[in-house]
Amino acid sequence: MTDFLHIRDGLSVPLSEIEIRASRSSGPGGQHANVTASRIEATFDVRNSSVLSEAQKARISAKLGPRVTAVAQDARSQARNRELALQRLAQRLRDALHVPRPRTKTKPTAGSKRRRLDDKKRRGQTKEGRRRVDGE
Repeated sequence: MTDFLHIRDGLSVPLSEIEIRASRSSGPGGQHANVTASRIEATFDVRNSSVLSEAQKARISAKLGPRVTAVAQDARSQARNRELALQRLAQRLRDALHVPRPRTKTKPTAGSKRRRLDDKKRRGQTKEGRRRVDGE
């Protein structure tokens, strides 16, 4: 068992900064679920993190808020739900930290210009065909 939750290359959060709570699950398990605390809730406090930079904290807080939570109650086992909750938490943090590439502007191709003009011409001819014919 590692003591860090891997978010992405160069960034891992210590598990000591993640609060993990167990409670009764509404998921699978039958009567066993009534007495076992197999639902796991993993909560990460962004503001009090020692590994995130201020820019990373601001980006995560803007997208997800100051506390990021992930819940798992899919499996019967508490250990498996713990793994799932930590994976989901890591994925949410990874998605929040992702910076999209800026779009590079491109010019329309010659073919696309020609097709556009052909479509406009064809549409104009269609409308012209609907006009009332003047008495000659």
